[in-house]
Amino acid sequence: MATAQDIHLADSLITAIVPTGTKPPEPPQTAGTTPVAPVEAIDGTGLLAVPGLINSHTHSPMVMMRGAAEDLSIDDWFNQRIWPMEVNLTPERVRVGARLACAEMLLAGVTTFVDHYFHADQIAQAAIESGIRADLAPTYFSSVGPEGIDAAIATTRDLATLHPRITASLGPHATYTVSDDDLRRTADVARAEGLRIHLHAAETEAQTQASVDKHGATPIEILDRTGVLDAGALIAHGCGIRATDLPILQRYADRTAVATCPKVYLKLAMGNGTPIKQLQEAGIPIGIGTDGAAVHNTLDVWESLRLLALTQKHQQNNAESMPLSETLRLATRASAAAAGQPHSLGALEPGRQADITLLDLSAPHNQPLHDPRAALVYSVRASDVHTVLVAGEVVVRNRQLTKLNLPEVLAEASALAHTLVDLSNGGTIQHYAP
Repeated sequence: MATAQDIHLADSLITAIVPTGTKPPEPPQTAGTTPVAPVEAIDGTGLLAVPGLINSHTHSPMVMMRGAAEDLSIDDWFNQRIWPMEVNLTPERVRVGARLACAEMLLAGVTTFVDHYFHADQIAQAAIESGIRADLAPTYFSSVGPEGIDAAIATTRDLATLHPRITASLGPHATYTVSDDDLRRTADVARAEGLRIHLHAAETEAQTQASVDKHGATPIEILDRTGVLDAGALIAHGCGIRATDLPILQRYADRTAVATCPKVYLKLAMGNGTPIKQLQEAGIPIGIGTDGAAVHNTLDVWESLRLLALTQKHQQNNAESMPLSETLRLATRASAAAAGQPHSLGALEPGRQADITLLDLSAPHNQPLHDPRAALVYSVRASDVHTVLVAGEVVVRNRQLTKLNLPEVLAEASALAHTLVDLSNGGTIQHYAP
């Protein structure tokens, strides 16, 4: 068995990891200051500490649509259900959905989520209240016009300085819903203000072919010629990335990443998933996400990382593909890079943020524990999460949220959910025809 370790924290950071009972090195003291005594000692005996999980791409308030758009093609999923439902979005409904999403993620050991949705200011308030960390990209289509895009960019600017646990990105929806001119403008703003861009691109091979037919370029080539890749981007899905796109992406590997959500590709029968092996060979960071619960049904990153390992073995026809350590690296360090925080999140190391999940692996589905890595990839359930810290603060203790009242969160969501999925008003926010 591994030696028991003590993790020492101060000012939201990990300061030392030493064998239990070993005195950690004394932190440097500034002249004239008084050392601060530890506030709390958390007993993790029998628990496994791992870096807090990162949900690399999601639409958190879509938990309110969970189970309301099933057994549909991707076209009908958008056009018959989701985009007509989103006509019903209000700030209150988004806030209520985001609170439920934050509760679900924290209880499952997710400490950071990278979000792309409307009314992002309401999502920020839910994140702040719950104690989770978030990167928020206010979504916009070209169809909202210059004023709508201006408003979304202004929201990004506001969110970027709102709270230490909140970062912000620009959020054009996709290459097929945002014009080249608007993508160029987005890239100009991103470069000038040091912001990142989070958007959907090359979600399916059919989308890629439609882009070539209509515009003479793949979605990745459009992101290149509009400056989005140069500014720095997180690309959601990328299942339609072609071999000819890889050299383009490779040029921007220091500031471009791809988020993969494997359950979604299986459920919507989207063909091949994200080309993980090819992107890795090109040096492109890859993060693991869930997408929204309207299609993924949960915000469980454990489920996502498990499906990633299984689908890669299946696609490569090689049981040795995506080994345990590589899967866990994608869920931790690589997902931190995809979230734009490669040096502060994703590992239990001194100097990194104290975002920590403690797991209880004593349940029958994890026993006997021959290899903890195997348990993490193939056995662990969200219910095994015992304690969660974000920036050194306990946000889940003994499987209970410390900052949110869960019965209140559930009651609010239950009371409002039917108003969001109501299709009787007609209309749609957009039409899916890439």
